[in-house]
Amino acid sequence: MVFYFKARPEAGDYTIFMGLDKHENEELIKYGFPEDIWFHVDKMSSAHVYLRLHKGQTIDGISEGVLEDCVQLVKANSIQGNKVNNIDVVYTPWANLKKTASMDVGQVGFHNSKMVRTVRVEKRINEIVNRLNKTKVERKPDLKAEREAVNAAERAERKLHLRDKKRREEMERLEKERQAEMRSYKGLMVAEKMTSNKQIASENKSLQELEDDFM
Repeated sequence: MVFYFKARPEAGDYTIFMGLDKHENEELIKYGFPEDIWFHVDKMSSAHVYLRLHKGQTIDGISEGVLEDCVQLVKANSIQGNKVNNIDVVYTPWANLKKTASMDVGQVGFHNSKMVRTVRVEKRINEIVNRLNKTKVERKPDLKAEREAVNAAERAERKLHLRDKKRREEMERLEKERQAEMRSYKGLMVAEKMTSNKQIASENKSLQELEDDFM
């Protein structure tokens, strides 16, 4: 089971989601999207909360309002973290999550600790948590199928871009050849014209010589 929430409407159309337990967390880790940002209470047990960014958006593009929604949801879904103030929530791109065979189910590490960010959450804000819970939807998605569908669409898009690139390159090559032929043709015409002028000059000289001989 995966729980889906909608971030504050004024921030745009953003989906926040989390797994029911560590087994769903494991699936979310395995079949995440490049646009996913992972959130967790630092040094405490908590839900694994994800924010799905828009295509092309980066972690730097998360607004303060959306960030606050995410960290409040993480805090509210931490047994220990929900009871205390001034906790830290860490967040990082899904691609930075590292999973090894020796790790427990749902446990993760990081490929690059410099890509992990920390935000201090002073206290739970019930207004935010209640608003998010009103948008809550439960689903049992086929995460593997969703990820494979996205992979297939991305492969098709790359194939289309490659075909367009090859077509443009071929058109550019043909245009260069045409321009080269035009330059060659113009050069030939100039050469022929010069030869014709020389011939005329030669003929004029011959006529003058005939007149001189006649005189």
